[in-house]
Amino acid sequence: MGSLGLIEIWRFAWRGISANRLRSSLTILGVLIGVSSVIILTAVGNGSAKSVKDGIEKLGTNSITVMRNGGGGFSRSANSNTKPLTINDVKALNDKTRAPQIKAAAPILNTQGSCTYGTFSSTPQSMKGTWPSYFEAANSPIDKGSYWTNEDVTNKRAVAIIGTTTATDLFATDSPIGQVIRCNGQKVTVVGVMKSKGTVGFQDADSVVLMPLTFVQRSMAGYGGLSQIQVESVDAASTTLAMDQVTTIMDAQHKIKSATSADYRVLNQASILQSSSTSSKTLTVLLAAIAAISLLVGGIGITNIMLVSVTERTREIGILKAIGAPKSAILSQFLIEATLLSVMGGISGVLLGIGISHFSVLGVKPVVSLTSVLMAFLVSAMVGLIFGGWPANRAASLRPIEALRYE
Repeated sequence: MGSLGLIEIWRFAWRGISANRLRSSLTILGVLIGVSSVIILTAVGNGSAKSVKDGIEKLGTNSITVMRNGGGGFSRSANSNTKPLTINDVKALNDKTRAPQIKAAAPILNTQGSCTYGTFSSTPQSMKGTWPSYFEAANSPIDKGSYWTNEDVTNKRAVAIIGTTTATDLFATDSPIGQVIRCNGQKVTVVGVMKSKGTVGFQDADSVVLMPLTFVQRSMAGYGGLSQIQVESVDAASTTLAMDQVTTIMDAQHKIKSATSADYRVLNQASILQSSSTSSKTLTVLLAAIAAISLLVGGIGITNIMLVSVTERTREIGILKAIGAPKSAILSQFLIEATLLSVMGGISGVLLGIGISHFSVLGVKPVVSLTSVLMAFLVSAMVGLIFGGWPANRAASLRPIEALRYE
């Protein structure tokens, strides 16, 4: 390093940072925001993916869903060119002679609205009319009370099983069993509370009201087509065979002659999980890319501040060169200075990012990835080297005579 040792170079670099504390702090802040943003947004993406995966897996590996090609929501909004799902389809799927690998099939009719109890109200994210077989097919057991029965369906009784979120909204800590609530203006007696499933992505699986299909048809949604059909295979190993049998039966019911003309879709949890995982990975990468832009801005800030520093310390550079400091020593000094700024920002950003990730963000519990932490920190260090390289080279290339003359 010529006449300047490594210790002296580090001392000069630190002096350059501490001489302008406010300016250095703002530069560090830019890197801090970039690094913490990458960690937090990546953690939110990972947390969302994990939540969706856990929610789908809770439905069971032998759960199959039949949906209209026009969509899986309300039947009235589906494509008019597709044949609606009907009760006859459900009855055909429950025919053991035609579908020995299917344990049970249950219709689902979605509706919307709110429920009230006294002065309390709740707007469930899911309100469904179905059959008792749905609870097993969708792996939705109850925790308190009892199931409503096939007799309740036959007699169009106004009974309901609610999720824990809905129960808390309407009854707080009181027992809802036997209480009468109003859903869409209709009196409904609560007979059971489901076991908690938690959230599935941004969907609260416990914000739900399940009622007999016939009651929902008569009082809320009308007698149009079904929203979807929930099917359960006899066991996990039979899921593929059950899906084939579902396809065969639905093709016969809807008079489908080729796969391209099918007006329905058959999905099992594995395919849904694979699709959601792909989407979640894409979302996580997109979030990380957006956050990386702020890290780039922090790097530009380092370039700017180092150029200002080189200009302000032109005479100092000339003196160092006059006493024999080689180009490599000057280059190292300013590179170390830029790297120190980015590393301090990187460490602070990592601590802030991990700290914030301990709290729920937009209802999602973030999951911090060690890879994202290491990558964010390493990139922040490289930002110092890359964005500090040009100012450092400019400082090292100054001619001693011109530097000493600079005012």
